[in-house]
Amino acid sequence: MLRSVAALLLASAMPAMAETYHVNALTGDDRASGLAPDQAWRTLGRVNAFPLKPGDSVLLTAGSVWKEPLTLSRSGRSSAPITVGATGEGPRPRIEAGGVSPHGVAVLNAEYVSVSGLEVTNDTADHAPGAESRYGVLVSAQDSGVTRGIRISDMYVHDVRGTNARKDNGGIVFQALGPRRATRFQDIAVERNIVWRVDRSGIAGISDQVSRTNWFPSEDVVIRDNLVEDVGGDGIVPRGTDGALIEHNIVRYAGSRAPGYNAGIWQWSTDSSLIQLNEAAFTRTRYDGQGFDSDFNSRRTTLLYNYSHDNQGGFLLICSPRVSEPDNLGNRNSVARFNVSRNDLSRIVQLSGNVTGAVVEGNVVHVGAGIDVQMVIATEWDGWARDVRFEDNVLKVAGKARYGHEAGRRGPDYLIAPDFAPAEHIRFDGNMFWGRHIDVPQDEDGRYQSDYVAAPADWAVPVFDPARPEGFGAFLARHREWMMAMLQRELGRAVQLKRARPVSMLEARRRVTGPSPRR
Repeated sequence: MLRSVAALLLASAMPAMAETYHVNALTGDDRASGLAPDQAWRTLGRVNAFPLKPGDSVLLTAGSVWKEPLTLSRSGRSSAPITVGATGEGPRPRIEAGGVSPHGVAVLNAEYVSVSGLEVTNDTADHAPGAESRYGVLVSAQDSGVTRGIRISDMYVHDVRGTNARKDNGGIVFQALGPRRATRFQDIAVERNIVWRVDRSGIAGISDQVSRTNWFPSEDVVIRDNLVEDVGGDGIVPRGTDGALIEHNIVRYAGSRAPGYNAGIWQWSTDSSLIQLNEAAFTRTRYDGQGFDSDFNSRRTTLLYNYSHDNQGGFLLICSPRVSEPDNLGNRNSVARFNVSRNDLSRIVQLSGNVTGAVVEGNVVHVGAGIDVQMVIATEWDGWARDVRFEDNVLKVAGKARYGHEAGRRGPDYLIAPDFAPAEHIRFDGNMFWGRHIDVPQDEDGRYQSDYVAAPADWAVPVFDPARPEGFGAFLARHREWMMAMLQRELGRAVQLKRARPVSMLEARRRVTGPSPRR
């Protein structure tokens, strides 16, 4: 008798054996067990309602199409995540959520969940711009403390017709909201995804814990090896993070439809973001419209080894308003180092508002023949920049380059006047000025060459057709190899990527108010 009781207690303490469930929209039956291909379920609704447990896998059969969402609300464990993927030969399993759900795939208040290998759309029947928020993939944590271990990878997300009136919807969105209980992500990765023809944002992180007095940033955030193309608004933009890594993403044709201010790759209210080895190109707006941006209430953003080209608004924006102090610290100690800009338009580097301690160093800028740009302009945003250094940059201008401060505006464009005042202590040291530079700043160790003609070089960056998602992995490898070779050629030095690191405990922002973040 005692032995039987002990056996029962041991059995109840052991985790249940993980299972693999199959779903086939063509041949499945929701009354079946789901435990084998010939016992597959038919609908995603069956998956949504099923009590998945840690370690369980769900395999969606290739060639299947569902006009319903996949909604995951149960958690795995660090050693036994819940995984959803594809199986079989043929087209990716496809979820068409248009007209039936705000999301195609959602992970709601669940952790240790991995989703990969699916095709997701969320379009409207008449192809009119959406009046509602829509998502391809939504990861949402609300009033849940710390949500860990999320993976969104190898997804093909396209034709998401969200509203361009809101930035918090679009292709892949992860949001941490804590109106009653402070909430953040720990260890979330968005990798190797294709995001194409979406509104408004391509890949976006959302948080409401982003002020100085309500600071609870997500950590171990990785956004890597994604292609984001033809986006209504912003390409990639994490918010409320500490130590995020945004590495080797390709963003093309951002700002294609959304009103207001948009950019290719940027961050908002973050600490120690590392943005490296990315390409941002063909951003279509001049309201901002830069390839890269270090933005509001952020400290120690590093932009390293990136390639910006053919963006309507320029290469780099560093900005933050002075309003809402002390909640808003401004933009502090951003670093843009060893980047390459080619044929960007309007404003190559714009310093706007409460920017302090920025360093722009070792970058190479190519301005093509017939292009007239503002190479460096200081603009007003409830204040002006101060203490910014431009060092050892190579500025190759076949057209014209101007320097100065905002003297007025005409729509998205700034009128420029000589000198940087009222901005203060904008210093230049050891830069190379090739070609025609107008109102060039004082640079005692600078070098000047009035004649410049661009030399032939390999600027044929690899391209990829998102309408044909096959071969994406091979494209990423080719693109990375081309980037590394181009950067080494242009910079004259080996590329040495960095690791993302959050701020130290001594430098961390102190959470002053709000509910306890403990789980």
